[in-house]
Amino acid sequence: MNEKRHLWLPFLKSDLPENLTTPAQTARAELEQAGIAAKLNLVTDMGESWSVSKDGSEITGGETGVLYGAYRLMMARAAGEALPTGVQTPRYPLRMINCWDNADGDVERGYSGRSLFFEGGKFDYDPARMRQLGRLLASVGINVLCINNVNVRDPAHRLIEDWLPELAKLADIFRAFGVRLMVSIDYAQPIRHGIPTADPLDERVAQWWIEQTKKVYAAVPDLAGYLVKADSESRPGPFTYGRNHAEGANMLARALAPHGGVLVWRCFVYNCQQDWRDAKTDRPMAAYQHYAYLDGQFDKNVILQVKNGPYDFQVREPVSPTLLAMPKTTLAIEFQLAQEYTGHQIDIYAMPPMWREVYADMGADRVQAIAAVSNLGRDGNYTGHPFAAVNLFAYGLFAWNPDETPEHMIALWCRLTYPDMDAASRETLVGLLMNSRAVYEKYTAPLGLCWMVARGVHYGPGPDDYEYDRWGTYHRADRDAVGIDRTANGTGYVLQYPPELRARYETPESCPDELKLFFHRLRYDYVMADGRTLIQRIYDDHFEGYEQAKAMKATLENLPLPSRDREEALERMDRQIKNAREWCDIVNAFFHRFSGAEDAHGRTLY
Repeated sequence: MNEKRHLWLPFLKSDLPENLTTPAQTARAELEQAGIAAKLNLVTDMGESWSVSKDGSEITGGETGVLYGAYRLMMARAAGEALPTGVQTPRYPLRMINCWDNADGDVERGYSGRSLFFEGGKFDYDPARMRQLGRLLASVGINVLCINNVNVRDPAHRLIEDWLPELAKLADIFRAFGVRLMVSIDYAQPIRHGIPTADPLDERVAQWWIEQTKKVYAAVPDLAGYLVKADSESRPGPFTYGRNHAEGANMLARALAPHGGVLVWRCFVYNCQQDWRDAKTDRPMAAYQHYAYLDGQFDKNVILQVKNGPYDFQVREPVSPTLLAMPKTTLAIEFQLAQEYTGHQIDIYAMPPMWREVYADMGADRVQAIAAVSNLGRDGNYTGHPFAAVNLFAYGLFAWNPDETPEHMIALWCRLTYPDMDAASRETLVGLLMNSRAVYEKYTAPLGLCWMVARGVHYGPGPDDYEYDRWGTYHRADRDAVGIDRTANGTGYVLQYPPELRARYETPESCPDELKLFFHRLRYDYVMADGRTLIQRIYDDHFEGYEQAKAMKATLENLPLPSRDREEALERMDRQIKNAREWCDIVNAFFHRFSGAEDAHGRTLY
């Protein structure tokens, strides 16, 4: 699949000139190609903000703002929408994509082909495709791109050493689209240079980072900063030296501060050597325990990046309590566009409804930045499944304005991506995408249970695959009951929430069905609010989810999609149906063999 495709910007027919160096130049080039005679009014202090006159003849904004305004003007014309009125300002100043690309060209948890940036242990990219990617990111307002894996594997540490000239060339390309690069760094990198420690309070360590960071910014003056994963999954970090994470993060932040850079510090930290026999340690509690008490101790240019849920991008999790517990600290919420646990970009899974639910529980003002793990790769359509592009598109709009509704974001993507599709078919596609998450959830993990995926690959069912592992990923199913008691009488996890959410989660009766087994251990004969027993609800959901997946295929077959997208979508739909059948039969068999309960409707349980 080497054909270059424009995803949601099919109306941008031609490649842009190669000599563009600023976002304003790019805005003028885009408008000229679109045949739009709009005047650009550059206002220095407007930054990324923009406004467009009612008749579309003038775009006013900062250097990058006029580019965002130009794209929104072109989008509105192509989609037949009215332009937003007044000055448009992003809710979050940092709107980032985290790529998990390795220097060997592999993409960790990547489902769209090889790396766009690396191959064979070196930079290897198509400059024209980088410009197209910059165009795509800028069109939805994404302004930071971290190009390498948070698990920094050799030789990626060289990005801030002898690969700096190549990094600078790549930054030059994205600069014309208002996209700043960021790099993931190895916390223990000074050890490679003769310093016997990476202790953040050791002067030699701090000085090495100061001097190396000066070299980095001499090469790439507008680098957004560093991204760090420390003390997790065997990564080194301050805990190695008896220090806390504020001490570790602040040392790096002070090296970045003179250059205007930020230090993004991931809060994915937990004991990955847990004994499955230990019923007291509860992995979802880890981030709060490691960070909440440090609120107010981080430097101003430190951003703590917290996953949307307390586990690891599972099909259904509650909002992470860490996001609600640190009002004196700059926080970023982290989503995962890559469908690691949500179908590998084989199964259709549109994410905007999930984001809306998270923000409803958290409130958009709780965080000051937003990040998402990339779903990009070298496939011709960038995202493997052609419909997976809706998540990248909608993420950009959501990062700019989290008040955007899921329906509008998905409908706008459909109108821009398939401009020749008739209105009724487009409405059908919007409905399919809006419902796709609910379908996937039904045939996979029941009622908030996590970690029922196949070990390692994380695609397909493995109800017991992580039950006796070291990762703290247990559901404790036995012949009588399933789930973990996370109330005050259990692990106490629910006590990490503020009173309103604690009251919602702390009893089985008040807890939403979708999270009942995340917070409570329930007998199979527990009677749900609708009168069904827990075990019958599990059976029903899985059978219904499988049937709904088959119905999705019938819907797709009747949609007038372009031939390439149709071919790819239907091929993957066949794989999704097979996956849904496996999930349905294996999970139902798993619980049938424990509970001994038959299906009330007489369906086959294996």
